[in-house]
Amino acid sequence: MAALKTTPTGNSVAAFLDGIPAKEKREDAYRLMALMEAVTCSEGRMWGAGIVGFGDTLLKYESGRKLNWFIMGFSPRKQNFALYIPGAVTGDTGLLHKLGHYKTGKGCLYINKWSDVDAVVLRKICQAAITLKQ
Repeated sequence: MAALKTTPTGNSVAAFLDGIPAKEKREDAYRLMALMEAVTCSEGRMWGAGIVGFGDTLLKYESGRKLNWFIMGFSPRKQNFALYIPGAVTGDTGLLHKLGHYKTGKGCLYINKWSDVDAVVLRKICQAAITLKQ
């Protein structure tokens, strides 16, 4: 089996976020970090080259494969933010329709900027994800 690229690196989250060229995107990344740190009660860590992950969990696949992963996280991509929030896309929390402007992908929420979404609703979505993990 090939080695997984997305693992904790020990690199500085602050240095990564400070390296985001656009001021608004950098500020939004710090807002996302504060929200996810508060909800998970965990400091952000770099996973791979471009994901900030929070907390630790063990994923178990039907095949029996086990994988150490983060509870939730985000990646500040060039076009948008990819939010890795378990259950946010597939879970029935009844909150997505209240979130604001977003897109979904395979298990991810994509937002262009912080001001496109309702921060209170985003927090509730993150809190619901924590509840689903328990």
